[in-house]
Amino acid sequence: MNNSIKIALLIGILSGQTLLAADAGEVAKKLANPIAAMISLPLQLNYQQNYGTNDAGDKWTLNIQPVIPIEINDDWNIISRTIAPLVSYDTGIPGIDTLNGVGDIVQSTWFSPKVPTDNGWVWGAGPVFLIPSSSDVSAKKWGMGPTAVALKQDGPWTYGGLANHIWSTGGSDAVVKDISATFLQPFVTYITPQAVSFTLMTETTYDWKAKKDNWSIPIYGMVTKVGKIGNQIVSYGAGVNYWAASPENGPEGWGARVVFTFIFPK
Repeated sequence: MNNSIKIALLIGILSGQTLLAADAGEVAKKLANPIAAMISLPLQLNYQQNYGTNDAGDKWTLNIQPVIPIEINDDWNIISRTIAPLVSYDTGIPGIDTLNGVGDIVQSTWFSPKVPTDNGWVWGAGPVFLIPSSSDVSAKKWGMGPTAVALKQDGPWTYGGLANHIWSTGGSDAVVKDISATFLQPFVTYITPQAVSFTLMTETTYDWKAKKDNWSIPIYGMVTKVGKIGNQIVSYGAGVNYWAASPENGPEGWGARVVFTFIFPK
């Protein structure tokens, strides 16, 4: 092989790597945006500990979270996100066995303009639905309410928040009588040129029906990386969380999260 061919191949390889890095950075930027027009399938494994009266319980939750954008017209998208949890829950309460099953499904639908505002903000709003699974880890309640997202992407930074409120609309009273809960998820993400994302966020819930300990406030720190397995673009990473507040018999102290996401950019 002569030198000119070697140089041409080297240039081609380096160009491909540069393109991949640029593509990975763009994918990482879209992943930091909950309402980006990109199909993805996140698999999120969570471990929380110190449940129950003697902090003897723990919980494993695998959230399956497909995100699907649907184009309405030249100006608007609908972004659908479904969260289906697979749960194994040792309550830590004497006399109650470990509970396993599919948790209640949360279906969010955001109507989102394709173009950011003049100030660079991306936003979406729409309904959220609670769909009971009726398993051992289900609240056995139907519910619905409003949800909204707003964020801004400025260079390597993404910051904003997601919120919803769910009221119960029917179902069994065997587990809980009524649901009225507000969910708040402020977040900030920094993305490096190597498509590594550092995220700090909370996933706060306020239970309006609880008589005490209304707040659940886990604070998360996450690190993720965009890469490839064969021809499949993926994102993978892990992080920890700390419970600043939790309800009675709820988790305490530290927890962990591992996330693996299949990505299907347009």
